[in-house]
Amino acid sequence: MLTLVIQAGGESLRMGQDKALLPFLGQSLIQRVVARLAGLADETFVTTNHPQSYGFLDLPLVADLLPGCGALGGLYTALVTANHPTVAVVACDMPFVHRGLLAAQVEMLLNTPADLVIPGSLKGLEPFHAVYRRDACLPHVQAALDAGERRVDSWFNLVRMRSLKQEEIQLYDPRMLSFCNINTPKELQLAEQWAKELGD
Repeated sequence: MLTLVIQAGGESLRMGQDKALLPFLGQSLIQRVVARLAGLADETFVTTNHPQSYGFLDLPLVADLLPGCGALGGLYTALVTANHPTVAVVACDMPFVHRGLLAAQVEMLLNTPADLVIPGSLKGLEPFHAVYRRDACLPHVQAALDAGERRVDSWFNLVRMRSLKQEEIQLYDPRMLSFCNINTPKELQLAEQWAKELGD
């Protein structure tokens, strides 16, 4: 049983407005993410501190349980709120989030002793295209927050982590676009251009 959590709690400082709501080829960016992952999970909800802006999604909306705790606080909210033991967490600003890759990560988690299945890219690990075993990860997230941590990866070394190498990711996403995220108007324009060219 899988819970999918779409994180829309960032401050979008570089964009200057809520990037999840920006138009992307005729729909909002978050609508595109939701559509690409539709049907994957038994439960889907969105974490946001502005629920009044997301009613159009017709999905459950959950505010941060620990406001001001950054990405780690967002992950805490996702794990605490999830009703299923396997939790996939994705960011709202990844227009090429990959259903097939995420489904493969879920299978890896279910069929191995891993507590966390996470891709690695040139930027490092990708905690917002990752799958977590809730009961194993949540105590470490809680402990990290209690210790004043804010980095989402501050506790990864304490669990059984399965990281995907580039060649594994490329079986599903040859162009490695899954983790492309939008922070500036220029990045948004470029991503739309890629989507048009690739028909994706």
